[in-house]
Amino acid sequence: MGMDFVFWKYKKGIAHNDNKIYELACCDGQTAEELEILPIDKILNKVADVFSDWTKVQTHTYEKEDNGAFEIFTTAQIVRFDCYGMQESSINTLIDILLDFGCPLYDPQISQRFDSWTEK
Repeated sequence: MGMDFVFWKYKKGIAHNDNKIYELACCDGQTAEELEILPIDKILNKVADVFSDWTKVQTHTYEKEDNGAFEIFTTAQIVRFDCYGMQESSINTLIDILLDFGCPLYDPQISQRFDSWTEK
């Protein structure tokens, strides 16, 4: 069974509407005025560096025996990891990478964004 983890960064002073952003920017792939443009190439390079011991199956798909697999979907404003059978420590590593870019986790499985540390 797979789990999705989504990341974005709101512009300063913008009201947060996480469910709207998830539907609009992540599910529909549309641009959202409320969101910052992310350094997608830097993020993808960081993931590739940190997960260099994983097999790159396709351009944005990684797998490792006994550790599961993940696929990366991006737009200019969001990053989504579709994770399959991954260990919690590997998922936490993905979360930490995006935190380094100021992007907190939105977990669509429970419709919650973990952003209490950000400016709202």
